[in-house]
Amino acid sequence: MTEQHLGRHETPNERADRRWTELLQEVRVAQTGAQILFGFLLSVVFMPRFTTLSGFERGLYVVTVVLGALATGALIAPVAYHRLLAGRRLKPQLVDATARVVTLGVVLLALTVGSALLMLLHLATGGSPLAWVVVAAVMGWFALWWLVLPWLLLHRSGNGSGGDGDGSGGDGKGARD
Repeated sequence: MTEQHLGRHETPNERADRRWTELLQEVRVAQTGAQILFGFLLSVVFMPRFTTLSGFERGLYVVTVVLGALATGALIAPVAYHRLLAGRRLKPQLVDATARVVTLGVVLLALTVGSALLMLLHLATGGSPLAWVVVAAVMGWFALWWLVLPWLLLHRSGNGSGGDGDGSGGDGKGARD
């Protein structure tokens, strides 16, 4: 049999350690992007042109900032989870819980990017409906690459039957890479 069919032969603790390390690597990328975007959004309100924004544009700005704050908080959450749960022999539960929070953070980050893009394009095009079309296309692109294609890969590989999202089918014996 190939290694893919034999799996990794990890203990539950080894598997949790590997998944935790992989999760942290993923979070580092998303968290940095979210923090930079959020920092930029915070500075917008202090720019002279902000006072000329319409009610819709100000409302969109508020929604964008709130989404950015939520995304940043969700992507930083693994630090708090780890601090509170470290050393309590709960690593598999820690990994599962933080994986769900990170997934939420990535969704919130996509919504933040979409909202920021709408704000920018709405201003740049003078409120043209084209701004909405472009944002819808970009959000569709995110959905395709971040959700649809991974889902198709998962189901084509035969690992779409539940599990915990690491390709093992939930039995702890499956292959990952």
